[in-house]
Amino acid sequence: MNKPPSRRKKAIPAASGEPKPATDSAPENTSIQDNPASATITVTAVEVKELTDQEQSLRLQLERRVERAFLEAGQALMELRDRRLYRSTHRTFEEYCRERFGYSRDAAYLKISATAVYENLQKFLPTNGQQIPMPTNERQLRFLAKAELEPTVQADVWQQAVEQAK
Repeated sequence: MNKPPSRRKKAIPAASGEPKPATDSAPENTSIQDNPASATITVTAVEVKELTDQEQSLRLQLERRVERAFLEAGQALMELRDRRLYRSTHRTFEEYCRERFGYSRDAAYLKISATAVYENLQKFLPTNGQQIPMPTNERQLRFLAKAELEPTVQADVWQQAVEQAK
């Protein structure tokens, strides 16, 4: 019986506008006689352009927005809850969060609690010349949020955790 032709795609050479890898005229040593567990691999370096000052500034702004996303979400949920802005469509805040955002009651309140802890850290972390990194996500604050510690104690615990983690 005859075998059907292969349907594998063939490699297509790069378009003329794309950079082409540098060719090395030195032959590769692929001999495995010396050490059968080793192989020679040739890697072509690609030049990466440095970011301009404007690009670096934009990157920093965007990174800060990503880091604050959990904070902004928690602040928004807190205001929605406190001002009862869900009342025209839902009977309870929990029902609103579940239907609108897909958050369980616990998830919504953890975001709110993490926001409160973050705001406490901003107020009570020492600023004696050394910058202590702030949390970048809600998960880092869950323990502090659940522990219901005083705001100054939260700041002390966060500072110790950062120092231990280096």
